[in-house]
Amino acid sequence: MRTGISRRGFLWGLGAFALSGLSLTGYAFGIEPSWMRIKHDKVTPPNWPQGLNLRIAAIADIHAGDPWMSIARIERIVETANALEADLIVLLGDYAAGHRFVTSPVHSRDWSKALGALSAPLGVHAVLGNHDWWDDDSAQRRGSGPTYGRLALEKVGIPVYENDAVRLDKAGEAFWLAGLGDQHALLSGKRWQRSRRRGVDDLAGTLLQVSDDAPVVLLAHEPDIFPEVPDRVSLTLCGHTHGGQVRLAGYAPIVPSRYGNRYAYGHIVEKATIESVSPRHMIVSGGLGCSILPVRFGSTPEINLIEVGA
Repeated sequence: MRTGISRRGFLWGLGAFALSGLSLTGYAFGIEPSWMRIKHDKVTPPNWPQGLNLRIAAIADIHAGDPWMSIARIERIVETANALEADLIVLLGDYAAGHRFVTSPVHSRDWSKALGALSAPLGVHAVLGNHDWWDDDSAQRRGSGPTYGRLALEKVGIPVYENDAVRLDKAGEAFWLAGLGDQHALLSGKRWQRSRRRGVDDLAGTLLQVSDDAPVVLLAHEPDIFPEVPDRVSLTLCGHTHGGQVRLAGYAPIVPSRYGNRYAYGHIVEKATIESVSPRHMIVSGGLGCSILPVRFGSTPEINLIEVGA
């Protein structure tokens, strides 16, 4: 049984508190959400091939919508990501706004066109997030995709992975990139109650497509899949949490995860089950946009640059 305050309730409570102090309001609503930094991580997973050095740029949780995430801002994000000289760029889901505090929506054809300018030698690869499903009424009614977000990304040449895996190669060294379907895609009930969700994810089916011993990088919007990820997967990359969106002394009071702060943010190393022999690595991006409320405090928007095997 769930106890305590919900994430939505906490963020609304923070909003009410912020309104009592102009300085906090100005910072949390008007300053930090508009910042952007490059978060640099280096990781060498167990059994990673010598000589395979990958630079991965990860973009998560754009939540497009004026004025907080305008097309002009997305274009700046794209320009910044392209300048990182990554081998590949991965998009970790939640392109749709995710909150009502927009002066005007940004249509999928517009944010996808902006993202279509991303470029990397080994390509740009995407998964979808929960808001990309929740904001698509037709997909919710059908109980299946494709969502309009997926169609928009594919129209600009960005492949979307929903329980798919592809084998890539850098300088003669192979690796697999796998992408998981969203774990909270479908809402049920008369008003699609958000407490009742089911996913379209299939981790076992995704990994069955991996046909050799080359290492696997897994893309998954929500990090809660991590306890189920076998150590066959070298690195898991996720978004969704926004680092809690509000962090106080490195702690997020509310995290949209059943594991709380365990998977809130950053580079996480675990041995999950008795079947796991080697430590497993996951990086959870703090993302770029906002959900529920357009507020960030102690959780600066970021693009992640991940050097693997360097």
